[in-house]
Order: sequence, then structure tokens, then C-alpha cells
Amino acid sequence: MRPYVHGYSEREAQRLHDQCAILEDLLHSDTAYPPGSTVLEAGCGVGAQTVILAKRNPQARIVSIDISADSLGEARDRTDRLGITNVQLQQADIMDMPFGKERFDHVFVCFVLEHLEEPLRALQGLKKVLREGGTITVIEGDHGSCFWHPQTAESLAAWQSLITTQSKLNHDPLVGRRLYPLLEQAGFEVDNVSPRWVYADAANPSLLDGMVNRIIVPMVETARERALQLRLMDQPSWDKGIADLRRTGVPPDAAFFYTWFKGSAVKPKRVP
Repeated sequence: MRPYVHGYSEREAQRLHDQCAILEDLLHSDTAYPPGSTVLEAGCGVGAQTVILAKRNPQARIVSIDISADSLGEARDRTDRLGITNVQLQQADIMDMPFGKERFDHVFVCFVLEHLEEPLRALQGLKKVLREGGTITVIEGDHGSCFWHPQTAESLAAWQSLITTQSKLNHDPLVGRRLYPLLEQAGFEVDNVSPRWVYADAANPSLLDGMVNRIIVPMVETARERALQLRLMDQPSWDKGIADLRRTGVPPDAAFFYTWFKGSAVKPKRVP
């Protein structure tokens, strides 16, 4: 198991499922694979993205891997419960995959690179198991793109605590802005990298509440223990920071903004 800044709690699993449901159209409206194609989902976690991939691509064959046996167990329970039959779940390490060269037609990676010490090496490994002319799709967030109103010193400090604790694991919470150079350095021909941003205010209270109280606040709260240990904040300041963040999800004067990035690229064909 690698260090994971958010941990493996039931609440974190629920946050991942909530996040996928809220962002499905934003992130996956253009995620489609031809019938009969083989797709590797690298780093499937608890299966939140897996369900979306399977539902939107019922005639594709999806192999979803993760390093965590517990997370795979949750993913298996969920796919079984939903009657999904086009997914094969397998325990494997993205940095040392048990697949032969050019095994897959397509690769899908979502919210994974930010949690790796060597994201470039991971992409290079994924390129090896992808056939020539096959595609890779990568989705990552960028914690530097987040802002909100009303903003306080404590809410900013709580958010920065998450960035700092993740960075101290040698992981990159700002990796979204690096998708183009990372894909290019890994040897892919980059087709497109596009920002997928969400802005919510009182005009859409459901989205505002979902973004703040079902995605952002639960995510920031996973940094609490480390933030206090590292003395990034004291307990009263942390409690106020979380309370202030929650208020940004409450109309009428609240607003929230965040950006994800989605990249698509192709493994180039060898020149004869």
C-alpha cells in the first residue's frame, strides 16, 4: 500500500462515490470507447469511476486494477450489486503491472497521478501496455485552482494544509496543470487537454452544496490529523477553518470554483 493523503475510511469511499455522481457529465460526457475494445482502468479504487465507465461503454471490456485489496473488494461489491458484467477487477500495482506489451486498446486514469511519487514513470508504463494507435485518457484536479466566497484566513489555511500534507508525501496536488507536458514526456502524441471547471452559487444550490459539503470539505478533513501534527494549524483555527469552508456551501452569498483537467493522447505508431 502506498501512502494516500485521504486515507481509506468509509467516509472517504462515500466521498469518492459522491464526487463521481456530481461530476459525471462534466468529466465523462466525452468518454467513449468502441464496442469490443479493451480498456485498462489504472487505479480504480473503490470503483466509483468503474461504474461510470461500464455504464457508458457497455460493449467494451474493462480491466480495472488497484493496489488495495480492500478497495477492490468494495469495487467488486458495487459492480456485483449493480449487475455490471463487462468489468474484470484485478489487484495490481500501476508501477509494476502484470500485463504484456500492447495488451489494451485504451487506457483510462482518473485522480491517480496526483497520488504517485513518479507520475511520469507511471505514464511510461501505461504506454507499454497500450497498443500502437491506442488512446489514453487522464483526468486530474489542480488544488491551486480553487477559490471561494466568503473567504477567511482560516478557511485558506485549512485548504493549504491539505496541499502541504499531500506535498510532504512527494505527491503533487497541482498535477492537473502538468498533464500536457507529462503526457508528451511519456512519449504520447497529445490530442487535447481541456479544463473542466465547476462554478456554483445560490443560482444552483444543489451543486453548491454538493461541491462544498460532499466533495471539498470531506476531502480537506482527511488532512486534519497530519495538519495538527505538523503544526500547520492549531485545533481552534482548524475547527474555524472547516466551519468557514462549510459556510461557502450555504446560499445566498456563497460561491465556489474548482478546475479539473482532462487530457487525451495517442500512442504513436512506429515508423517502418
